[in-house]
Formats: sequence, structure tokens, C-alpha cells
Amino acid sequence: MKTVLSGKTRELVIDTEGPVVIIGESINPTRRKKLVSTLQEGDFSYVLELAASQIDAGADVLDVNVGYPGVDDARLLPEVVSAIQDNFDIPLCLDSPNPAAIEAALRVSSGRCLINSVNGKEESLKALIPVAKEYGAAIIGLCMDDDGITDDPEKRLAIIEKITERAVSAGINQEDVIADPLAMAVSADPRACMVTLETIRLVKMKLGLNITMGASNISFGLPDRESLNTAFLTLAVYRGLTCPIANPEKITSAARAADLVLGRDDFAIRFVEYYQSRNF
Repeated sequence: MKTVLSGKTRELVIDTEGPVVIIGESINPTRRKKLVSTLQEGDFSYVLELAASQIDAGADVLDVNVGYPGVDDARLLPEVVSAIQDNFDIPLCLDSPNPAAIEAALRVSSGRCLINSVNGKEESLKALIPVAKEYGAAIIGLCMDDDGITDDPEKRLAIIEKITERAVSAGINQEDVIADPLAMAVSADPRACMVTLETIRLVKMKLGLNITMGASNISFGLPDRESLNTAFLTLAVYRGLTCPIANPEKITSAARAADLVLGRDDFAIRFVEYYQSRNF
């Protein structure tokens, strides 16, 4: 199954049978005080610096989140989207819990964006699916609903099925729903990673959708996070993860390696090109 996104002119295909697509996570004020302060000043130079560094490190899509306490994200998100697209031709993933901010950003964006995210709550479905349809955006379907987050993979699958059915009934193509099975901290629940991996397997087997997740969530609160994230990413890609949301500076090597060993990189061309570009 193929989900097509685009920047101003460049098209990107996320393919369940293709190589890993990396959605760069770094344009997010969480734990980035400098990003908060520069956004408060209306200074987008640091946003553009983060965009450039992620693209250089291997990001294929940029997740854009400008949420911090007191922000008017319905005003700020479209301004940041415009600034990024004035400088870079790359698809964007619009990340906000505020439907008004998502719609405002879609209104000014060029190309075809991804909405991060729709969940199984009725409020979310009613607010965001019509917006996605109107602007031709793809959506991330998050495995949570009005009952919260379940640790049962079958119930997570059912939530994704519900989101997909609602999207399709509204006129959105099934391939434009990307599932997020929810990666949770293994420090809090020893079964968290296994639940996510099983959810990935079920979504791939029963729905055939492209799959994303916050790839570094599992290691929260633990030492040597990079090793843990790499191990989990590799297992998740094998199960069916196609477009993780992560820091490309941390995961691109692992993603290229996974593609190579899974037969998605003929003659190791992408793996070698990445290795040479990083001057290892």
C-alpha cells in the first residue's frame, strides 16, 4: 500500500513494501527551550536550522509542532509552515492537538501534508476527518479512544479499524490512513514493546496500512537510550513499521541497515551512500 505526500514540487511515496521513510521529530518545543524562546520572539531561524540539520541527516518528512504553554498555535503553526516551505521542498507532518491550528496550517501549505494525528475519540474523528478530506491530507490514526490506551493489541487494532472505516466513509482513501500503534515506555511496562510489535503485526496482516510511531518513546527514563531505540526500531521495521517519527541523526543508520538486510536496498547503494555522506 502506498501513501503519497509532497512538498512544493517533490513527491514522496511511503510504501509498505519499500524502504523506511523517516519523519524528523525535532521541530518540537518539548525539551527545547531555545525553540520556545525563538518562537516567542517570532524568530524562525532556529526552526530553519533544525529543518536543515534533519534533512541533512536523512529526514524525508518533517514533523512540525509549535505547541508550548500560552501559544496561539492557530496563528503560529501556519507561519512556521510557510517559513519552512519558503526554504525547503519537503513534505510536512502537521502536529497539533488543536484542529483549528491544523486547518490553518493546511490552508497555507503547499503540497500534500500528513496530519498528526487523529485518534479514536469521537471528538477527534468529527473534528479532523472532514478537515483531512477538504484539504486532501493523509492522516495518522492513533491507537487510543474515549477509553484511553489499551494494552491489548487486538483492541488497538480495532481502534485503527474504526478510524480507517470513518475516514473511508468520509471519502478518504484507505492508503491515506497511516496507523500509529503507540510505542510506550518499557521502563513503566515490561510488555510495552511486545504489545506494540504485536499491534504492528496485526495492522500489517489485517489492514495492510503504512505504520508510524514515536520511535524513541520506548526508552524514556532509561540509560543508553540510543541502543534501546535501535534494537526496537529494527524489530519494528521487520514487523511492518514504515515511517517512524524520530531524530534522523539517531536512527538513519539503523534504518538504512534494516532496509539492506530486508532486501530493500539493491547492491547496498543507499546504505553506502549514507555512510559516505556522513564521513564515518
